[in-house]
Amino acid sequence: MSVIKVENLNKSYGSLKVIDNLSFELKGGEQVVIMGASGSGKSTFLYMLGGLEKCNSGKVLVNDRDLTKMSDEALAKYRNKDIGFVFQFHFLLPTIDCLENILMPARLGKANLSKVKSYVLGLAKRLGVEDCLNKFPYQVSGGQQQRINLIRALSLKPKLLLCDEPTGNLDSKNSELVTDLLLELSKEMGTTLIVVTHDDDVAERFEYQIQMVDGILN
Repeated sequence: MSVIKVENLNKSYGSLKVIDNLSFELKGGEQVVIMGASGSGKSTFLYMLGGLEKCNSGKVLVNDRDLTKMSDEALAKYRNKDIGFVFQFHFLLPTIDCLENILMPARLGKANLSKVKSYVLGLAKRLGVEDCLNKFPYQVSGGQQQRINLIRALSLKPKLLLCDEPTGNLDSKNSELVTDLLLELSKEMGTTLIVVTHDDDVAERFEYQIQMVDGILN
């Protein structure tokens, strides 16, 4: 069964065509990497799947819900409940500690905080960052920050995990670690995983690889 179904998707910024009549399907639990040069449209496509960008025309269906017809309020709830985002830049809030950064989606979504906290503490131990939880983001390394970012993205056990250049700021060792964790944890949770990258080493870890050229998937 298709979790994601995109039909005849188009997106332009003024006269610049970014997504060109794109159609795409992905089944639940699949793991796919999207490759492409800078400006090929891959990040824009990812943001539309996450409800962060709106298309000019076409449909974006996730679990049979058409994101193009949802209100801003409904999209906000969708992003909080169903989507986990991992970006190249971790976007951790500098004024609160790492644990509070992780728990922010749970607080915003009014989830059961004790259950979420128990779950993320287990993830933190597994990912080797339990000693970072009471520290502020500036007090931990870039690799640790990205692992904190990953835990935050997984904290509400999303159905869809979207990653935009998640290893772009990491050295080769931490890049390999984060890629391994993304693949391993998404498989365990049955989460559909889409990673956008230009890193060949990251892409080689995925069974399914797609190229995007000028807003078209090949």
